[in-house]
Amino acid sequence: MKGGKSKADTKSSKLSVNKKPAKPVKKTGKAAKDPNKPKRPASAFFVFMEEFRETYKKEHPKNKSVAAVGKAGGDKWKSLSESEKAPFVAKAEKRKVEYEKKMKAYNKEQSEAPPPKEEEESEKSVSEVNDDDEDDEDGSGDEDDDE
Repeated sequence: MKGGKSKADTKSSKLSVNKKPAKPVKKTGKAAKDPNKPKRPASAFFVFMEEFRETYKKEHPKNKSVAAVGKAGGDKWKSLSESEKAPFVAKAEKRKVEYEKKMKAYNKEQSEAPPPKEEEESEKSVSEVNDDDEDDEDGSGDEDDDE
């Protein structure tokens, strides 16, 4: 027979393997964010954008595109001279000083407070615990095969 085999010819029901879907594993890479931690201050550009958004919306009330506002703000910021940017830079510096004060107080508070208790894990790793669960489900214990 010339040509390739059809998919029906190559696939046999005896050869198919029923795999169980993998169990989701908890991600432990990132620590939880502290809601009490102060937010970082806005840069001079974002201070400018706060003001620019209001004026842009007044001039273009029908425009609902966030991208259009951002693009127009970026173009306007690039066209400003250093002296025109100075008030926004000053506001940003003021916010940065306030942020640094808040962070010092926050860090001092964190160093004095006792560390939060983490859940203690048993000696087995998470994967070992999951492996034991899978062996119990199908009834084939690997320990019995060695005898």
